[in-house]
Parts: sequence; structure tokens; C-alpha cells
Amino acid sequence: MNALCQMTGLSRAGYYRWRQPWSGEAVEMELRDRMQEIALEFPAYGYRRITAELKRRGWAVNYKAVLRLMREDNLLCLRHKAFRATTDSRHGLPVYGNLARNITPTGINQLWVADITYLRLRTEFVYLAVLLDAFSRRVIGWALGRTLEAELTVSALRMGLRQRQPAPGVVHHSDRGVQYASVEYTALLREHGIAISMSRSGNPYDNAQAESFIKTLKYEEIYRSEYRDLADLYASMGEFLEEVYNRKRLHSALGYLPPAEFEQKAGAVQ
Repeated sequence: MNALCQMTGLSRAGYYRWRQPWSGEAVEMELRDRMQEIALEFPAYGYRRITAELKRRGWAVNYKAVLRLMREDNLLCLRHKAFRATTDSRHGLPVYGNLARNITPTGINQLWVADITYLRLRTEFVYLAVLLDAFSRRVIGWALGRTLEAELTVSALRMGLRQRQPAPGVVHHSDRGVQYASVEYTALLREHGIAISMSRSGNPYDNAQAESFIKTLKYEEIYRSEYRDLADLYASMGEFLEEVYNRKRLHSALGYLPPAEFEQKAGAVQ
């Protein structure tokens, strides 16, 4: 399929629309899906840039439709006015060096990794922020929301802080997204003596552990389930993360132990 699309210059979305014409609702949901991907990849993009990127990816769409869908999906909430303006990065906020690449954790609360992804429900998209302890792969904080405002990541971080109550010295690693560079988020990290680490620009492997978790989450829970609404997703997510992933799912990198059991055997009970 990929080879055929490359040979013809046709996008995968365009191919499937040609093979089996979709209803207007199905096409719109697929378009929303692509918009969410672009919004996560380029958080500072407005509706005109997202329209241009969609066209580059094979979508024949005008900016008025994109503006309408972005408004409906709360993608117009990303505004720089809530953050201190500098010239250090694309989003105008300070960015930090990658401290995590030289760390091989030997215990809990040495390295935390964080990431955001979007989840597609029947009629809307929502966002999930997660925080993991790199030593055990255990999920220590998470939050769901309808927007990409910084409060989403802050909520996940606050959960992790409540659960772990770490001593100063933890390294927190994330990508360079505006949510992790925000004044509120970085101030909370500093308040607890946590060092800030961010992926290098354009390097997809710098936050591989968090991205690997998200891939697992989608294949083992999200893609296998149907959620009525955000409340239903929230209940299911809590059960999967806390009871299945943290306490039952075997991890090859942990000697085929679940994260909670791995921590217990390592003498790091929480």
C-alpha cells in the first residue's frame, strides 16, 4: 500500500476515499484526525498553516472549513499570551538541554518522562498527558482533557508529585512542546527541585520510552475499545493504567514483570 501510494503520488487517505467513498461524516472525522496530528506536531500552527499542511498531505480543504473544525475541537486555545515571551524557540519559551540521554536510572525518582497524545472518540478528540518513572516504566501521573492548554500537563505532573513525593534531584524529560515549556509547568518543576530536560530538536528518539508507552496504550486499550464519552474514557483509562498496565502487564525490559512488582522487588515500594 505505501509503495503504491508513493508510485502514484496519492495519499493513503485519498486512496481509501477512491476505493470506497465515505460518508460526509466519516470524511470529516478522518480530516479531524489529521488535524489533531498536525496540531500536536506543530503546536504553534494556526488555521492557515494547518490548512497548508493538510494540502501537503493530500487533502483538498479550504481554510474556512479548517477554522470551523479547529474551533469545534478546541484547537484555537493555544495562545502565546499565557506564556512569557522570549526568542529561544519556535513557541517563544525557553528550551532546555537533554539531560536524560546520559542517565540510566538505577532506582525510582531519578528520571521521569512525559508526553501528550490525542485519543479519538466517536464524535470528538481528547488529549492525554502521561508521566512515567523511567526506572520501572510505571505510570505515576496522567490527565485527560478536551484542550491542549498547559493545565493538562500540569494536572498529570501534580498527580505524579502527590504519588511519589520525590526528594529534590529528579530529572524530568519531555519534548519541547509549549505545554512543557510553559511558565506554570517549569515553575512547578523548579519548586520541587526537579531538573528540566528536553529532547533535541527534530530527534524522535530522545523521548522514545514515553512514545513506546503511548503506542502500547493505543494498541492494547484504545483501539480495542468503544467509549461513549469522555467520562467513560476516564473511567476505563484509570482502570487500564492503574490496574492493568502498572500491576499486571508484563514488560520484557523489566524481566517480564509488571512495573509495580518490579519496583517492589527492587526495594522501591510506593
